Amino acid sequence: MQTWSKTTSTVLSLCKAARKPHLSHASITTSSQSVARSLHRDIQFRASVGRNLSKTTTRNRYDILKISYSYSSLASSTTKVELETELAPGTFSDPTRAGLFYHYLAPPTPVSPAVPVYALSFLPSPPSSADSNTIIGWLPAGTDSNGEEGAGLNDFKENPKFRQLLHEVIQSGLKADVDDIQRNGALQVQQGWMHIHDERNIPALGRIGDPDDIIASVLVEDGKIKSETYQPMPAYRLCTSDGLIQLTEGLSTYLQKILVETSQGGKKRALAVYLHLFV
Repeated sequence: MQTWSKTTSTVLSLCKAARKPHLSHASITTSSQSVARSLHRDIQFRASVGRNLSKTTTRNRYDILKISYSYSSLASSTTKVELETELAPGTFSDPTRAGLFYHYLAPPTPVSPAVPVYALSFLPSPPSSADSNTIIGWLPAGTDSNGEEGAGLNDFKENPKFRQLLHEVIQSGLKADVDDIQRNGALQVQQGWMHIHDERNIPALGRIGDPDDIIASVLVEDGKIKSETYQPMPAYRLCTSDGLIQLTEGLSTYLQKILVETSQGGKKRALAVYLHLFV
């Protein structure tokens, strides 16, 4: 099994700490950050190997983009302001990827009726529900085992609601022409089908990416994207050994905006139901 961390004990200690009221939020957050670093250590190592191998090939605009890409570009100016605010108890940010957050959810959850999970999200505020479409997916927060093998890639469970929202956002973003890279890609294609690739593993110029990394395909005519022809790739995975989903900057900013609006809308609807039932 592809491994995200080498010890489950750290994750277990975090899970237990989250349930102990006498422990401070600061101590839980410190442990949480070490868990996040462990979760991504192997992924970062594989990514660095890939970058070194790419040096032996001819550089093109995709290679340069891959090497110079910064995780911080995933966070919009609004998100950067939100990052400076205090996070809710049970929530911590990933120290290796700006704009990625882990939210502790007690059972029952879509993953298990008994095991707590971490909901991965691009939003710093906890989700309105355990199956919110703003959640990328879930990772088990711990088990009863004291084994040393940590949570692996196969333990990550995608959220189908997020996947559906993602495709809707990308198609809408292409129609609104929010992304320079996709626009320039269409100008190069001129006629035919163009793939929308995940930035975590950009293929070499003229090559087709791995099915796991092709988000969708869209028809291009006269150098213009026909957003109504958007076709999701069934084989696409939100998380692979190269990491979680990474969009080009324009689409990433657009997704962040929609996620914030979706989250706020969900809270307003929940408040309206509460007021109707209990007030």
